[in-house]
Amino acid sequence: MTGPLQIKFVKSATDVRDLPDSPAEVAFVGRSNVGKSSLINALANQRQLARVSNTPGRTQLINVFTAPKGGTLVDLPGYGYAAVPGRVKQGWQQMIEGYLLDREPLVMVFVLVDGEIGPTKLDVQMLDWLRENEIPHTVVATKGDKVKSSKRQTRKKELAAGCELEPGDVVWVSTHNGANIDTLRSLVLAHLTP
Repeated sequence: MTGPLQIKFVKSATDVRDLPDSPAEVAFVGRSNVGKSSLINALANQRQLARVSNTPGRTQLINVFTAPKGGTLVDLPGYGYAAVPGRVKQGWQQMIEGYLLDREPLVMVFVLVDGEIGPTKLDVQMLDWLRENEIPHTVVATKGDKVKSSKRQTRKKELAAGCELEPGDVVWVSTHNGANIDTLRSLVLAHLTP
């Protein structure tokens, strides 16, 4: 069992060139309201580290957090529906793509997919784009607690198939009941430890 990640907020930026140096970095990306900020808070076992909101689109910048050994975690703005003007959303796409293509310390992108509803068209587009650009990534299914236990195995197969993966390749988590948070935390630390 891994203890909470001792991470702290460092900086927000709109441009990859304004980010601090890092020996290794992981990023979290996903649809608006998929639970990125809640997941970062769960990994750190802190309630208010990353800003959580019921309104999609609250994360509007590249938010950087440091880990104990110098690695960094990044919370990226969500894609898809967000309660912001269209021009702001267009800027996000450029910001996210610029970050993913140009950030040298980036070693892994955790793509969050809503476990209850499965991959959306936008999730599939993001996964295709990451594959095309040969960016290492891992799919994390959030909100696992919302899937009825009687439907869980079927749901795991359907979600993995929708992401063009095997069921064992998807990490299922729940910030509500803490399911598999330790597993994901260990995975994050493995990528951040040189």
